Amino acid sequence: MKIWMGLVALSAVVAIAAGCGGNSSQSGPLTVYSGREEELVKPLLEQFERTAGIKVDVRYGDSAELAATIAEEGGNSPADVFFAQDPGSLGAVEAQLAELPQATLDRVAERFRDSGGRWVGTSGRARVIAYNTDALGEEQVPDSVFDLTDPVWKGKIGIAPTNASFQAFVTAMRLSAGDEKTRQWLVDLKRNDPKTYEKNTPIVEAVAAGEIEIGLVNHYYLYLVKAERPDAPVANHFLAPGDPGALVSVAGVGVLATSDRQDDARKLVDFLLSDDGQRFYGESAEEAEYPLVAGIPARNGLPPLDRLEGPNVDLGSFGGELEKTLELLRRTGYLS
Repeated sequence: MKIWMGLVALSAVVAIAAGCGGNSSQSGPLTVYSGREEELVKPLLEQFERTAGIKVDVRYGDSAELAATIAEEGGNSPADVFFAQDPGSLGAVEAQLAELPQATLDRVAERFRDSGGRWVGTSGRARVIAYNTDALGEEQVPDSVFDLTDPVWKGKIGIAPTNASFQAFVTAMRLSAGDEKTRQWLVDLKRNDPKTYEKNTPIVEAVAAGEIEIGLVNHYYLYLVKAERPDAPVANHFLAPGDPGALVSVAGVGVLATSDRQDDARKLVDFLLSDDGQRFYGESAEEAEYPLVAGIPARNGLPPLDRLEGPNVDLGSFGGELEKTLELLRRTGYLS
C-alpha cells in the first residue's frame, strides 16, 4: 500500500505539473472510469449519450482499484471522468480532479459533496441491516451495529469487507467512535464468525436463502433482489440515528484535471445532476438509490432522505482516511 500511496503522491505532482484542463472538444468517445456496476448505471449513461449526442467509453471496475489506476496513470490517464461508488475512492485522487463549477456543486447539499469542490455526490445510499423475515421480526434486529458482537449472532451475520461501501462504513465508525473502539468492535465481531462475501447483492441473496439471518449492506440491494424474487423473505432495517451503521453515503463523480474534454466531461456531470438524471434513481433504476437534488422524489416506500441521520462525519475526509481504514482491516484479519 505504501507503493500505492507513493503513486498517488507522484501522480498528483504530475497532474499539477501538467497543468492541463483545456476546453477543447475532440472527436471520439468520452472515457469514463466507473466504479458503479454496469448493470446499475449503463442505462443512465446510454440516456446521456442520446441526450447530449456524446459517445461514452466506459471502463468498469472496483472503485478503489480504479482510483489506484488513475493514480498510477497520473498525467497520462485516458480517463476524462471518474464515476465512483464511494467518497473515499474519489477523495483518494482528489488532487487529480478539476474543481467543478459552483452552480454544479450547488445542485446537492453540502454534506453530499467535497468541500474543496473536486467531486460531487450523484446518488445517496443508507447503510442498513438486511434481515430474513422468516427467521426474525424487525423488533429483533439490532438498532446499533455495536450489538452485533453479542454471541447470539454467532454465524448469522454477512459482511463484505473488500467492498468499498463496507470500508466507508468502517471509516465512519473510526471517525465517530474512535480508532480503538472500532478496532475492538472488529475483533469482537470476528469472534462471531461472520460470513464474508465479495459484494452486497450476494449478502442479500444469502439472507433471503436463509444461509445467514442478517447482513450489513446498502439499502438499495434489497430492490435488486426483489426485482428477481418479489416474494423473497428479506427486508431492510434502518438503524438508530447517529449510529455508525446508519451512515448515509454517496456515489459521486469528478472530472480529471488532465482531461482535454473538460466541456464534455462537465456536461456528463451536469446530466447526472439534472432532473432527468436524478429521476432515474427514483423511477427507472432497478436499485433504489436516493436522488440528491432537492425536489426529486425517492422510490416509494423509502424513508425520506432528510429523516436519515448517520454519524456526524465529513464524507470529504474519507479519501484521506482510506489507507488507515484498510490498514485496520488488515491488522484485524478482514483483509490480506
